[in-house]
Amino acid sequence: MPAPAPAMTDRDPNDPQPASSSSAAPGASPDSQAQPDPGAPPPDPRLLDQISRRARVAAWRKSRQAGRISRTTLRYAAFMFGAGCVGLFSLVFAWIAEVALHWNRQLTQATPWLAFVMLPFGLAALRWLTIRLAPQARGSGIPQVIAAFSLPPSGPAQTLLVSLRQSMWKVVLTAAALLAGASVGREGPSVQVGAAAMLAWGRWCQEKLRFRIGFHPNALIAAGAAGGLAAAFNTPLAGVVFAIEELGRGTAVRWDRLVLSGVLTAGFLSLAVLGNNPYFVVKVPMLGLHEAWGPVLLCALVTGVLGGVFAKALKGGVPGLLPAAWRDWPGRHPVWTAFGCGLVVAIVGWATAGATFGTGYEQAAALINGESHATLWFGLAKLVATVVSYFAGIPGGIFTPALAIGAGIGENVAHFVGGMAEPRVLALVSMAAFLAAATQAPITASVIVMEMTRTQDLTVFLLAASLLASFISRQFSPHPFYHQVGHTFRREALGLTRKAPAG
Repeated sequence: MPAPAPAMTDRDPNDPQPASSSSAAPGASPDSQAQPDPGAPPPDPRLLDQISRRARVAAWRKSRQAGRISRTTLRYAAFMFGAGCVGLFSLVFAWIAEVALHWNRQLTQATPWLAFVMLPFGLAALRWLTIRLAPQARGSGIPQVIAAFSLPPSGPAQTLLVSLRQSMWKVVLTAAALLAGASVGREGPSVQVGAAAMLAWGRWCQEKLRFRIGFHPNALIAAGAAGGLAAAFNTPLAGVVFAIEELGRGTAVRWDRLVLSGVLTAGFLSLAVLGNNPYFVVKVPMLGLHEAWGPVLLCALVTGVLGGVFAKALKGGVPGLLPAAWRDWPGRHPVWTAFGCGLVVAIVGWATAGATFGTGYEQAAALINGESHATLWFGLAKLVATVVSYFAGIPGGIFTPALAIGAGIGENVAHFVGGMAEPRVLALVSMAAFLAAATQAPITASVIVMEMTRTQDLTVFLLAASLLASFISRQFSPHPFYHQVGHTFRREALGLTRKAPAG
């Protein structure tokens, strides 16, 4: 009997294989297919919590990093803006000083005897105003800044020495001293003004901005002070060197990128406004340098001795020149002392046909360009006028007068050695050497003179003469002038702030 035939189906032989038994039955919904197996174990809550915690930590870190970047950027921008303002203040101060010098030249050249009225009465009036309006603004301004580093940050004593009010009066009174004919400079005052302006800006940012930027007062003072000098001389590199060698000596200032960038910002702003023009223009390149070593060392010897005597005289003041019985008189009668000092400066200026009035910039510029001065002993006369002007107790610096004194001494050495060296070389080298001897900051002195005259070929001569002159100066005045005077300002500031609550 034949086998029965297989059951017929509707499936085409070419169709794929039928679904397995685990496939969903026909007519089942897709949602029912996507549901998990009821028999599978549920997710571990600890694993979910760990993933969530890691996500929160990652988000917090990213947020903190973004906040750090924005805070650093704002801090840097605010610091650079303040440094730029310091550069602008220095340029405005320079313009005011130039106007005062111009009017002094006009008056004294037209009426020479007027100096005997302007200087005694002018210096007496300036001393009276300084005592009553800005007692911490007298002198150069660099000692006040150095003293501020050794005082408690943001304390009343530090604020007193670099207050914006004192600095604004310093600008006005220094310009008035130049108008009267005193032998002072504006570069030292620019240091104190820059420090005060930068400190005031930093405190304003701390108080007015929503979140704290974290400026340290000493960093603000250092950047403002060095930036003020860089802008005053149009020498950014010299400002950095001055900050490290002079301001950083014996202080705990952290010279990080922020501070040094602020110094360069002030200096480069001055370059942008004034152009890449040297402070002293050397019209003809200096030649014959290989034959100048002997006269250069002689210049270093002479300027070292005179610079040491100069610094010692400035530190001693008028009492250092008087007998013991009379040493209290200048302190009891400061206005009359200033009157007498003005009379001496007027006599010296009259003897030199007005060459010792003012900063001495024009005379120094003439000497380094080979124009011999009519007064052979201009250097010594300028030294006397600068010391006596400082004795008057009025605001005013010694930087540019010291450069003029050095140029005059270099001219005297050139006359002594004859044709052994070019007089312009000796005048230029003596500028740096005398400044180094007066301040005992040889690197700063040589870099300032090199950068302000664009005489890089003379760098070795400038450094050698400055180092030797500074060493010789220490035999007469062991302690640096700015730092020793800074101790006096520190004691005064601490004494005044201690008396303030009782008063």
